[in-house]
Amino acid sequence: MKKLFSVFLIALFAFAGAQESKETANRFFYELTFKPKKDSVRMDKIITILDITPKKSIYQDYTMPAQDSIIKIQIEEMEKTKSFKDMTKLIKWPKFSYKIIKNYPDMKVQYVDRISRNLFSYEDDPKLQWNILPEKQKVGEYNAQKATTEFGGRKWTAWFSSDIPFQDGPYKFKGLPGLIVKVEDADKNYSWQLSGNKKIENYDELSYADKINAKMGMMSNTVTPTSKEKFLKSYEGYKADPFAESRPYMTAENMSRPMPGTDGTVGDFMKRLEKQVKDFFGSNDNPIEKEQPSDKKKK
Repeated sequence: MKKLFSVFLIALFAFAGAQESKETANRFFYELTFKPKKDSVRMDKIITILDITPKKSIYQDYTMPAQDSIIKIQIEEMEKTKSFKDMTKLIKWPKFSYKIIKNYPDMKVQYVDRISRNLFSYEDDPKLQWNILPEKQKVGEYNAQKATTEFGGRKWTAWFSSDIPFQDGPYKFKGLPGLIVKVEDADKNYSWQLSGNKKIENYDELSYADKINAKMGMMSNTVTPTSKEKFLKSYEGYKADPFAESRPYMTAENMSRPMPGTDGTVGDFMKRLEKQVKDFFGSNDNPIEKEQPSDKKKK
């Protein structure tokens, strides 16, 4: 039963992780407007962040980090009362679970995501060929210049500001003589725009959720390098059955037990949790990169 409860918390915090650092970081907030479904006109909007440290930058969906204080309060309350609370109704799930790390000064890209209990990474270094144009305009409060490129089967227009001396940007975008303050594809499926920034003293890449999961021995924050091919194959298996590792503990006896913190059984809780996970995986069929480099070789 203890292992089964561990599974619950793993599922709650299955979208965080990285390496720890204690530095000053520049955090840039980007509003991302995107079209999650190819056959729909509905657009979604979230805040993403690009944290720039002296050694690297880390890009991610801000949904989970933004809830750190809520998670901390709830976990401390559970520890204090020695009881379990159903946090699936309190915590908002992220739209994207991965992190994009660009290591300085070579700017090589590292893609990081979690498969079940473990973090994996692979190198994914796109060679962006930018065409810098003379056109200039204001983007928010910044003086910006236009540039275009093709990447992932889409045509992109970016606006960069040399007033911000970082050759970086959201997602995998990089390599312009200034921070990218706006970038969008020609069909406006994905559009990022800088909406704010702040300095973070004693920056810690690990969230509270990362730390509590490691403390309880439920998941590792150690990143294991692998190949892109192996990662994608494993990730597809994980998407098909996110609870494969926990199924041996999901016996009829355990599933019929009352679920602490709820009015139902463990089985009821697991069904709802499984639906949430599957909804997460099925919520986006319109990837940023609709074409991978390997796809070009097949043509």
